[in-house]
Amino acid sequence: MGPGRTRAASRRTAPSHKSFLLLFFKKVALACFLLSSGTAHARTVETLPLPGGLGLPYYTSAHGGARILVVIQGYTRDANRTYDAAAKAGLGDDTLIIAPIFQVARDKDKKCHFHGVPAAKPGDALWKCGTWSDGSPATNGAVTSFQAMDLLLAALHRANPAAGTITVAGFSAGGQYVQRYAAFAHPPDGVAMRYVVSDPSTFLYFDAFRPEPNPGTCGTFDTWKLGTENLPAYLGRDAAAARAVYAHADISYLEGALDDSAGEGTAYKLLDKDCGAQLQGPFRRQRGEFYAAYDARALAHGAHRLTIVPGCAHSVTCVFPKEGTVLGK
Repeated sequence: MGPGRTRAASRRTAPSHKSFLLLFFKKVALACFLLSSGTAHARTVETLPLPGGLGLPYYTSAHGGARILVVIQGYTRDANRTYDAAAKAGLGDDTLIIAPIFQVARDKDKKCHFHGVPAAKPGDALWKCGTWSDGSPATNGAVTSFQAMDLLLAALHRANPAAGTITVAGFSAGGQYVQRYAAFAHPPDGVAMRYVVSDPSTFLYFDAFRPEPNPGTCGTFDTWKLGTENLPAYLGRDAAAARAVYAHADISYLEGALDDSAGEGTAYKLLDKDCGAQLQGPFRRQRGEFYAAYDARALAHGAHRLTIVPGCAHSVTCVFPKEGTVLGK
């Protein structure tokens, strides 16, 4: 009875030729889908050495050449999703895609851990869920998230000297990061820098102007990171210098056309609703349009561009793949 039972079990569990072919064709179909959906820029994880014996992990593509695109995660630290969204933009094999992972300690990342992103490992530079987005120092070292980006750009430029342009693009909290980094960056010499600021919750203003009236009870509206009062010393630049650097930088703004309410798809729960943020406008699209108007009047006088991306709410997988958004026309 034992051997007979074993043979019956074997007949039930052994894969048939038919099922093997079905599995094979499913795998082929999946591979074709991945290629067609833009993941031909297959990503791997590497680590950039930072001061103090720390490291910054980042996703990287195998391609490289004429252009480098660095994309910045959102609040949930969705570096993999942000990378894949950029890879679907039809960039071509001459573009190197990089997506840094600003890590949070495993016991503190409950609100900002995205599936598929590797957890922090020993030696990684660590931040809190939101502090990486404003250039703060790591919680386990002195290096700031802005300094980490300076070092990453320098390393990319050394490894790819033929690349004439580096674009740094961020969505949501990543957009906040890029908008502020543009004012305090120390990028490598000999390369043109572009900054793409997409759907941030708030902006850094360089004076006391705000598009919405202040009822007089919001006394912190102009302090860092919403304004330039009380700038932390680790940023390494005073307000006047930061304003001048920002005004002369190559900056593009992107706003999802449907990211203009508290409705479905707008991630309204993650929108900054503090009084200083409310003075910038009610929702992300309006805040972006108000800021672009302020920029045109007081900063770059029309040199910075605003694009309203049709059909998109608060979704990096909608905004970044649109033609011309992350790398321009």
